[in-house]
Amino acid sequence: MSEILKLTVLTDREELDGITEAVEAFAESQEWPPDLLFRINLVLEELVLNIMDYGHDDNEHHIEICLTSAEDLVTLHIEDGGHAFDPMTDAPEPDVDGPIESRSIGGLGVMLAREMMDEMAYRRENGRNYLTLSRRRTA
Repeated sequence: MSEILKLTVLTDREELDGITEAVEAFAESQEWPPDLLFRINLVLEELVLNIMDYGHDDNEHHIEICLTSAEDLVTLHIEDGGHAFDPMTDAPEPDVDGPIESRSIGGLGVMLAREMMDEMAYRRENGRNYLTLSRRRTA
């Protein structure tokens, strides 16, 4: 049977600690392996920070986060009303081969999400971004 954690947070970096605490408590109750918790926390933080930093041009907005924990799969759903941004087509490929001094800041969050999750899907509907990622539960 699936269990669900739903969070609504402001686009304010001070919300990050609360997100992490809620996800860690949920993961513990669902007996996630440590690697799965690490992946979900890292991907969630990177993607939510992108929305907080680049998703809007004005005041604070809300981000909806939903985690579904099933027996064999964890699904992360992020919804926001920010600028249209499909991370699978709109995110530039980061330079990971050049000298660190010459690389631009940022750009690794989407790459990490792609590598750390099994599936990733995006859609834009009614002025809102819907991003869904999933990862198989492995021990």
